[in-house]
Amino acid sequence: MLLHKPKILFYPPSTRRGERGLGGEGLPLSRKRERGLGGEGRPAPHALLTALMGLALVAACKAAPPEPSPDAPWTGAELALIGSLSPVPALPASPTNRFADSEAAAVLGQRLFFDTRLSANGKVACATCHVPSLAFADGKKLAQGVGTAGLHAPTLLGAPWSPFQFWDGRKDSLWAQALGPLEADVEHGLTRVRVAKLVATHHKAEYEAVFGALPDLSSELRFPDGARPVSSEPQHPDSQRWERMTTDDRIAVNTVVANVGKAIEAYERKLVPGAAPFDRYVAALAAGDASGGGQLSPAARRGLRAFVGKAQCVNCHNGPILTDHEFHNLGLPFEPQSKFDVGRALGASAVVKDEFRCGSVYSEVDPSTCDHLNFLNPAFVDFEGAFKTPTLRNVALTAPYMHDGQFASLSEVIAFYKTLPGKARMGHRELVLELLDASVEADDLIAFLEALTGELPDDRWMHAPTEPPPPHSPIPAAAPTAPTGASSDAPPTP
Repeated sequence: MLLHKPKILFYPPSTRRGERGLGGEGLPLSRKRERGLGGEGRPAPHALLTALMGLALVAACKAAPPEPSPDAPWTGAELALIGSLSPVPALPASPTNRFADSEAAAVLGQRLFFDTRLSANGKVACATCHVPSLAFADGKKLAQGVGTAGLHAPTLLGAPWSPFQFWDGRKDSLWAQALGPLEADVEHGLTRVRVAKLVATHHKAEYEAVFGALPDLSSELRFPDGARPVSSEPQHPDSQRWERMTTDDRIAVNTVVANVGKAIEAYERKLVPGAAPFDRYVAALAAGDASGGGQLSPAARRGLRAFVGKAQCVNCHNGPILTDHEFHNLGLPFEPQSKFDVGRALGASAVVKDEFRCGSVYSEVDPSTCDHLNFLNPAFVDFEGAFKTPTLRNVALTAPYMHDGQFASLSEVIAFYKTLPGKARMGHRELVLELLDASVEADDLIAFLEALTGELPDDRWMHAPTEPPPPHSPIPAAAPTAPTGASSDAPPTP
């Protein structure tokens, strides 16, 4: 999503004489004696010369400035801006997951990520929609699990840096995000109790090595397979079964499922974007090599110059992950086959009520520390129709584009920004979004975006583990005891 600041229009200096026309004396040249520029049917030499000089001045002012050479030196301000986009920083902390950096938790999460048994049809895993070789996207317009989802599956590379997950931000941690697809009817299609039982059946030893003893889930009466909360349909049979369970039994299941998410997050934190040609270019510039080590082609350097300059892509794709992690309404063309989605307006309302949010008993942190939720206003009008800015790292590998996958190529994305057709279906288009400067060459911009393709994670993390689990570290301090009567609220179905 290439968003643009309002442009400062350049108006050429006045070419008027006598304030009213090129010929002076208060009359336009074309009306001098009603017959011609000079009277008596003959042009006046001095008036003609003045007119030609004026026209030349206008033409000079309107002519586009020459494009800078790709090898033109960067200004200090440009270097500072470019330097802010690289390198990929150290992983941020995950305050609601004390297992986030546990190696044993990461290996368990890796097993869970690739396990197709964690689905209603035994064929869908997390890796089905997040394919390692496609930068952990899937190359499809809409995600395909046990059914067809309503949104495009984004890459997971760079996800740990985002304070909100999903296109609408309805989850506020990677571990909470991992739980949503497991219960979504069109993704994994499981119930919450079924998730806990499958983990107990297939991953008991690894789970207990990290999180401690599993509860006894063998009683179908206490733990019915078809039980899950369905907040949008309290009369749903699954929801009714869930409500008939005791509070303690619901908490026991929730704890297991939360730990499943925390193990998957530990694995996903291993999926760090690797260095790209652009990162090596920036490092060379910082070392004093004005050529950037030859890492970028002339077209890519022109594209970079546009990216941080007149194209203003950097307005929203900034920082070393190349996203502002915010939500914007682009006024995308309406896709008849896409579901109606209000975007962040729904996501913001959902995340503040999510039972696995920061500050919940399963997050193990005090609610007062959750500023990103405490100061969130779900009723903010600009959330209508807004979706999260995706990272541009590895963007050449993650087509199609936008939250609904409606653009098949980067060329189509750039064509959209050059025309901005139609208007927002709901809310209003981002106020700072203007037409992409017509002088920006799409091929140059694409060449730069392709230079953001980096090394994929270490091969160890690119497939299901084959080795036995490594010796586990001592189990961290126990989590706080869940209060009696803890509420349940299922994540919304995507």
